[in-house]
Amino acid sequence: MSIIERARQLRAVIESLAETLDDESAAESVELFPIWATDTDYAVGDRRRYEGLLYKCLQAHTAQADWKPSEAVSLWVRVDDPSVEFPAWIQPVGAVDAYPKGAKVSHNEKHWISDVDNNVWEPSVYGWSEV
Repeated sequence: MSIIERARQLRAVIESLAETLDDESAAESVELFPIWATDTDYAVGDRRRYEGLLYKCLQAHTAQADWKPSEAVSLWVRVDDPSVEFPAWIQPVGAVDAYPKGAKVSHNEKHWISDVDNNVWEPSVYGWSEV
């Protein structure tokens, strides 16, 4: 067996084991996950790398070029790096990616904490306290 074949085998094992990580651990180990690709079937919960960030699939689908994880917010949600205390606020599309009570975000150069569960409002509009 060639070294390349062995590397492919080991990569498959690494990717399989990475799927067992919780989101916090996964966000710290983004490079363990496969890169997002078009013409690929994704199931709910699949995690993929895209532009150096980790995303989780929200709806089963077959990826298309114009459904990039950073743009198709109804299909993908970013798994944030837990070392970033106030990640950038991203507009939720609904209950699947709404912010829980206590979530921390940055928005318009300010820091905010969610006062309510299932928060889909923009900080400063409703449901957030400025820190």
